[in-house]
Amino acid sequence: MPSPASTAPPVAASVEELLAGATAREPIVDGAGKSGARLERVTIDGQRYVVKYLDLADDWTMRAAGDLCGASLTAWRRGLLARLPDCIHQPIVAVAANPGGRGCALLMHDVGDWLVPVDDEPIPLAQGLRFLDHMAAMHATFWGGGAELDVVPAMHRYLDLSPWMAQAEALLGSGHLVPKLVGEGWPLLAEVAPRAAAAVVPLAWDPSPLVAALDQMPQTFVHGNWKLDNLGTDSDGRTVVLDWELPGRGPALSDLAWYLSINCRRLPQSKADTIVVYREALERHGVDTEPWWDRQLALCLLGALVQFGWEKAFGGYDDELAWWEERAVEGVRLLT
Repeated sequence: MPSPASTAPPVAASVEELLAGATAREPIVDGAGKSGARLERVTIDGQRYVVKYLDLADDWTMRAAGDLCGASLTAWRRGLLARLPDCIHQPIVAVAANPGGRGCALLMHDVGDWLVPVDDEPIPLAQGLRFLDHMAAMHATFWGGGAELDVVPAMHRYLDLSPWMAQAEALLGSGHLVPKLVGEGWPLLAEVAPRAAAAVVPLAWDPSPLVAALDQMPQTFVHGNWKLDNLGTDSDGRTVVLDWELPGRGPALSDLAWYLSINCRRLPQSKADTIVVYREALERHGVDTEPWWDRQLALCLLGALVQFGWEKAFGGYDDELAWWEERAVEGVRLLT
């Protein structure tokens, strides 16, 4: 039976090798990722696994990230996933590269029973506190890391939900929903919240000033998509983290800002309280947050609206968008 490795692990030569010994294979038709990745449930040695197939031709997130072989594969090859702290349960146990280097297949433990339920309810406070503590533990583990952390560049993460991506996918005739919504949402932001749009739309087209400013600050290994759809709690209390498709070197607070933005309706605490909890956790794990904290926080909150301004626009000018607008206006001043 496959098991996670403690050092940089090997890569299977083919999907056939990856799935050797499988006694059952069944496509997952109701759980395909929003990125376009295919999923399959398999049984090997009596244990259930899920296979995720990442292919450049099918996966718009790979194209947007400039990721030809699969960021999960790169992180696996470099041993980064094996270095995650014990409190993080990443379910990948083996990988295979596609011929020609245009993607990969990931064999993962089936962790579906542990994932956060898909609904509109706030998550339990205890689970939210645990997610923040374990996020901080991961960041502390890789604090100040070097070139080995450079998987998906920060520039690509900020372009992942950009007008450029929407235009490119439209020209390709992509039928994926998210690129279509991104293309509709950015013009809508200018109508709904012109002040917010003035701050973030130029950076959505060209995030280089933001990326350059953040690059001068402390860096770590970030997941890049710390949303509740990718999270869960296993039977040992560890945080399950799926979809290592946008990881790389970056500011820790970019993960926190993404978490605050994409999970805004389901947070068990206010954004302000959530920020305090994460900071305390980071310090508890041995990271000194002075003197860089305030500046990085302001820039990363700006960055979250650079990534999600299109999505906030669909809700109209509500309290949520107003909060992010103020953070963006504050943050953009640091760039000028």
